[in-house]
Amino acid sequence: MDTAISAGSLLVATPLLADPNFRRTVVLVVEHAPGEGTLGVVLNRPTEVPVSRVLPPWAELASGPSVVFQGGPVALDSALALASVSGEGEPLGWRGLDGTPAVARLGLVDLDAPPEILAAEVGELRVFAGYAGWGADQLEGEIEQGAWYVMSAEPADAFAEDPAYLWRAVLRRQGGDLALVATFPDDPTMN
Repeated sequence: MDTAISAGSLLVATPLLADPNFRRTVVLVVEHAPGEGTLGVVLNRPTEVPVSRVLPPWAELASGPSVVFQGGPVALDSALALASVSGEGEPLGWRGLDGTPAVARLGLVDLDAPPEILAAEVGELRVFAGYAGWGADQLEGEIEQGAWYVMSAEPADAFAEDPAYLWRAVLRRQGGDLALVATFPDDPTMN
């Protein structure tokens, strides 16, 4: 488990985090500036809204499930997209996360650009409505209070085929005590 927050790291909700916006979520940090704030997207909250309904030009490039994901509680009327790209350069219309080497080919897509300019480069793409945001030092305070685990991301995390299982899967791969946290019941009173 990491302790440093950076673009490309995961914030995994601990069982103590009761906020319904973030309960059992896995958030990919897409921007982090110490002393300024953090922006991320929730990776495991698919909606039932098909990408084709809100962004028809991007629907063919969207990875399954091809629905819009709720990226967080902030600005739900706006969209952003993550894509993994091939090659080594930075394709037009795509900006890589300045994070760890593990997610070096993962980045944000300019949804105002024509999808055709990225189509040949995109391996996977996911669209998010809204995002998760924290002000200066707010996230660090939540981590100190035990609300989040900070972990390294793997490229496939952003495009999990079974998003409902992502929280458990990320915890299990950590091993040790965190693998046991993955078995924490949804309702501890039912244990």
